[in-house]
Amino acid sequence: MNLVLLGLNHKTAPVALREKLAGLVTDVPAAYADLMARPELLELVLYSTCNRVEILVATEEPGGAINRLRAFFANLHDISSAELDKSLYLHQDRDAVQHLFRVAASLDSLVVGEPQILGQIKEAYRQATDSRATGPILNRLLHKTFSVAKRVRRETGIGDYAVSISYAAVTLGRKIFGSLAGKTAVLVGAGEMAELAIEHLKSDGVGRIIIANRTLERGMQLAQRFRGEAVSLEELPDQLLHADIIISSTGSPLYLLTRDQVKGVMRKRKHKPLFFIDIAVPRDLDPAINDLDNVYLYNIDDLKEVVEFNWHRRHQEAAKAERLVAEETLKFLDWLETLAVYPTIISLKEKADRICEAELDKTLKQMGPLTEEQRQVLEVLTHSIAQKLLHDPIIFLKGDQHPQRPTRDLDLVRRLFNLDPDPALSDKE
Repeated sequence: MNLVLLGLNHKTAPVALREKLAGLVTDVPAAYADLMARPELLELVLYSTCNRVEILVATEEPGGAINRLRAFFANLHDISSAELDKSLYLHQDRDAVQHLFRVAASLDSLVVGEPQILGQIKEAYRQATDSRATGPILNRLLHKTFSVAKRVRRETGIGDYAVSISYAAVTLGRKIFGSLAGKTAVLVGAGEMAELAIEHLKSDGVGRIIIANRTLERGMQLAQRFRGEAVSLEELPDQLLHADIIISSTGSPLYLLTRDQVKGVMRKRKHKPLFFIDIAVPRDLDPAINDLDNVYLYNIDDLKEVVEFNWHRRHQEAAKAERLVAEETLKFLDWLETLAVYPTIISLKEKADRICEAELDKTLKQMGPLTEEQRQVLEVLTHSIAQKLLHDPIIFLKGDQHPQRPTRDLDLVRRLFNLDPDPALSDKE
C-alpha cells in the first residue's frame, strides 16, 4: 500500500488560482463519489482551505493514482495545464505522512502556529468518513495526525506568542489585567482587524463586547455574530464609563477621543484602570491620553515590536515541533511497514503449523497408542521447534535492513519458504 498526496498551497500558487480550485470541492459528496469510483484510489481524504487544496490517497497503483489526481485538478477548464503543473506538489509515502503532520501542526501555514488548520482537517476527515472514503490506513493516519498536532501544542510554545496585531493587542490586555474574564471590551470600527480582535477576546473569556461603528448596520451585523452590542460612534464617550478595554481600528482622519474627553470619564470612573489600543493608521486616539493616571495607551508601533519579537520566539518553537513531527513520522512508518509484512508472517506461521500437524500425524501413526498427556507433549515440542525456527525470519521481516527497498525482504522470505507455490506444479503433484 502506498500513500500519495497531491496539492497546492499559498507557497506554490497565487490566490487567483487557489480561488478557482476551491470550486473543485464545493459539492463534497459529489467529489468523493467521483474519486472513489476510480479503481486506483482505495482510500482518500481531500481538504480545501483559503490557503491550500490537497488530496491524500492510499493506493496500490501510485502511478495511476497520481495521473488520476492530476486529471481531477485539471477539471476546471479556465486553468492552463502549464499553470497547474507549476503550482502542484507531490508527496509520497514518508514525505506524504510528514507533510500531513506538518500541516496539522501548523508548521506549513501562512502564519506558523495558527490553530485553525487542525479544525479544518478534522472537518475534512469527518466529511471523508461520511462519504465512506477512508479505510484502515487513512483512519489510522488521520487519528495519528490529530495526536501529533496536540503533542506539538502541548510540548512546544508554537502557539503561545502573538504574531498578529489583533492577537498582540489582546495579549497585551491580558498582561495588564491578569485575566480578561468578565471584562467589558469596546471595539471601535467593524473591519477585519476588529473582527479578529473579537475572536481573540471571546476565546479569552471577555464578558461583554460593544462595537462602535460609523455605519451602525455593519456594527450590528458583527455584534449579532459574536453576541455583542452595537452603538454609534457618537455614543463612544458614554461607553467609556463602564469599559475596561478599548481597541480602535477605523480609517478616521481625526481623533475619535481626546485627552480631555477621557479625563472627564476617568473622574466618573473613580480612576478605575482603562486600557486603550490604537491599531489604526492614522491614529484614532489622542496620544496625550497616555499621560492620564491609570490610563494605558498603546499604538500599532508598540504592538509591532511585540509581534516581531514573538515571530522570532515562535520560529524557535517551530524547530522543536519539526523534531517531534520527524519522530512521529518514523513511528507511523514503522506501523505501516509492519502492516505490509503481516500477511507474510501469517503465511509463515500457517505453513509451519500445517507441516507440524502433518509430520506429527505421521509420527503418531508409526509409534502406536500414546496417552493423551504424551500426545500433548509431542504437539508442544513440534510447535515450539517451529516457532524458534521462525523467530529469526520474522524479526528479519520486521527489521529495517533495506529501508530503500522495503519489498525486497518480503520477496526474499516468500521465495525462501515457498509461500507462493506455482499452481501448475501443485496440480501435477
